[in-house]
Amino acid sequence: MERNLKNVLVISFGFLLLFTAYGGLQSLQSSLHSEEGLGVASLSVLYAALILSSMFLPPVLIKKLGCKWTIAGSMCCYIAFSLGNFYASWYTLIPTSVILGLGGAPLWSAKCTYLTIAGNSYAEKAGKNGKDIINQYFGVFFLIFQSSGIWGNLISSLIFSQASNKVEISEENLACCGAYDCMTDTTNTTGSAGPSNSLIYTLLGIYTASGVLAVLLIVMFLDQIKSDQAETEKEILETPSFWSTFLATFQHLKDKRQCLLIPLTMYSGFEQGFLSGDYTKTYVTCALGIHYVGYVMICFSAVNSLCSLLFGKISQFTGRKLLFALATVTNTACIIALLLWKPHPKQIAVFFVFPALWGLSDAVWQTQTNGLYGVLFEKHTEAAFANYRLWESCGFVIAFGYSTKLQVYIKLYILLSVLVLSMVTYGVVEYLEAKSSPGTPTATKKENVGPVTQETHM
Repeated sequence: MERNLKNVLVISFGFLLLFTAYGGLQSLQSSLHSEEGLGVASLSVLYAALILSSMFLPPVLIKKLGCKWTIAGSMCCYIAFSLGNFYASWYTLIPTSVILGLGGAPLWSAKCTYLTIAGNSYAEKAGKNGKDIINQYFGVFFLIFQSSGIWGNLISSLIFSQASNKVEISEENLACCGAYDCMTDTTNTTGSAGPSNSLIYTLLGIYTASGVLAVLLIVMFLDQIKSDQAETEKEILETPSFWSTFLATFQHLKDKRQCLLIPLTMYSGFEQGFLSGDYTKTYVTCALGIHYVGYVMICFSAVNSLCSLLFGKISQFTGRKLLFALATVTNTACIIALLLWKPHPKQIAVFFVFPALWGLSDAVWQTQTNGLYGVLFEKHTEAAFANYRLWESCGFVIAFGYSTKLQVYIKLYILLSVLVLSMVTYGVVEYLEAKSSPGTPTATKKENVGPVTQETHM
């Protein structure tokens, strides 16, 4: 096997193992640690730390440690979060969430840098176009990585399905599920009744082992960047000082198109935060039990991955406006339906319809918003994508931050309001673009922007 491709596969399977654990844990936080909102508070803190990390840490760590050891070290931050879940309290989960958030941005930046160097290196030897090889490498990476959402959630559901303390959920308790929840600890009053400690420890043990295997895979099998590639690495990392990068991020807000895209970018964080923080707890765990959370999130991950691939292909034919319209209609219908629907165990299929439709919409928000940033800000991609990471992470922080303070129907109204505002401001951006360049097609260009923006998905 060609050496660079071997390194790509090592990184890909390392991330698969790591995010099998993290993805499963993230989906369970609101249900597993519902006391005083500990689970969602930890996620809010995590994304706040990610914002700070994105601004300052990646260039420093990669220059000091190199890509390989930055990846390995950052993966250890994720393992710390798994360990913090063993004895979940404000004194263990919050600090380990901060650690994970700080490690998130260097991990993804080092991965992007490594794959870029590997792609350019192979292209130079083979006499091929560097961008084509880099795109191929990122394609291989995301093909393998995206399946982590399936495996992590499958493990959690299979383990929690072994619980022997399932009880029949009374109609009185079911009344506390859904949009008009009772603002009580529904996970302890319904059929979930909390899985036993032995099952929780088994799950966390598997997740921790998966993270440790990821680190060992990187340490043992990932090659250091060779000395003749050091110059390439230096060029990639020779960015302005991080204060300059920090200032450039906010100076980019002078572009009114960037300001108009803030609601759309934040909405991406809001809608993902609602699905993983509120839908899993107030609808799924409340009415069916915690062992169904994994299956429901598998449905979301599978549809999301397939639709991301599909929309990436067809956007050149449909244009982005049609896809944004599709996502808006789908998400709006879901929000209205969630306001009206009273979840009941007899309607199991419905619990899977919502995440499937949500996955379809999220695929549009991710692929098309990323593409939009790449097209609009082609000459300032670094500052533009720093803004993307910043505002999407802010959406996550706010969504998880108010998760325990408001009833679900209020959150759904907020979600709907932000969506409407997003589409209005997005429409203004499209109008400005059409006005500034009449006759220029606005369909999304094929840009290599996907890998950069995956950082906010942790």
